[in-house]
Amino acid sequence: MDFLNIHKDFDFISIGDITTDAFIRLKDAKTICDESGKKCELALRFGDKVPYEFVEEVKAVGNSANAAVCASRLGLSSALVTNLGDDHNGHECIATLKNNKVATHFVSVHKDKETNYHYVLWFESDRTILVKHHEYDYKLGDIGSPKWVYLSSVGENSLDYHRQIAEYLRQNQDIKFAFQPGTFQMKMGIENLKDLYSRSDIFFCNVEEAKNILNKGGEQDVKNLLKEMHDLGPNVVVITDGPKGAYAYDGYESFFMPTFPDEKPPYDRTGAGDAFSATFTSAIALGKSLFDAFLWAPINSMSVVQYVGAQKGLLTQEEILKFLSKAPQDFRPQKIM
Repeated sequence: MDFLNIHKDFDFISIGDITTDAFIRLKDAKTICDESGKKCELALRFGDKVPYEFVEEVKAVGNSANAAVCASRLGLSSALVTNLGDDHNGHECIATLKNNKVATHFVSVHKDKETNYHYVLWFESDRTILVKHHEYDYKLGDIGSPKWVYLSSVGENSLDYHRQIAEYLRQNQDIKFAFQPGTFQMKMGIENLKDLYSRSDIFFCNVEEAKNILNKGGEQDVKNLLKEMHDLGPNVVVITDGPKGAYAYDGYESFFMPTFPDEKPPYDRTGAGDAFSATFTSAIALGKSLFDAFLWAPINSMSVVQYVGAQKGLLTQEEILKFLSKAPQDFRPQKIM
């Protein structure tokens, strides 16, 4: 038996879908921007042959898989609860998780089903992802009593599954819970997932996602978004804002955290948000303070964007501390209220 599967109670169990990302590096495309200069659409010539530079497959990724690998690399005993098909892609995902020291005995393999496979249209340093979540019969078994459960992106047909997760957390109050909702979870609405929002010890999203969740499309003040998200029940709310930095609110004080300076221009921004959220949670699971978690998270995000895919650049504790030792003097959380 694999030594990873001997443990009953893990430090960190991540729940969510898994996929393979096929990165298609485009060179003949353009972006169509709005008046503010924001890149809002990717344009390719219609009805033509569009050249690309190369394709690179990255196995066993997705928000939750990325988080499980991040936690493992930071020294936590880590497992993933996920669903995949009994196909070549699925078997390769399992092998990749094991290679990353992520336990796989909570992985459900579905006969005659396909494993998720996404296409990443990669242009300049950013990407547009073509996603398809296959439908599985989602069921949460006995995952023991981990220190932390981390929930992120799950397919559309999973509302009952989320109720199972909420009930498991209700029955196991000692488990700490981090929630980083994916696209379909945000579409489910606050009411359907209110038990998960209110049970969250840490909640993560980006600025645009916070506006969508709260139906506050015109809100420009992140401090208001932090407070309104906190009113839904999470103990700590973290809202990221891409290259601009991130914000946190614990019900008493709000903080802004700048990004860690890039050693060189970002190569691929895929997984930067996952790295931030998972590193923040892992630091807390390791017994670090919120202050330290806020220091660690941007460093892992900075590293991830230097590589293709969401996992290759994930750092160990020692590597994060090495970067931290040479951080600029102003690289620290700044109180904003």
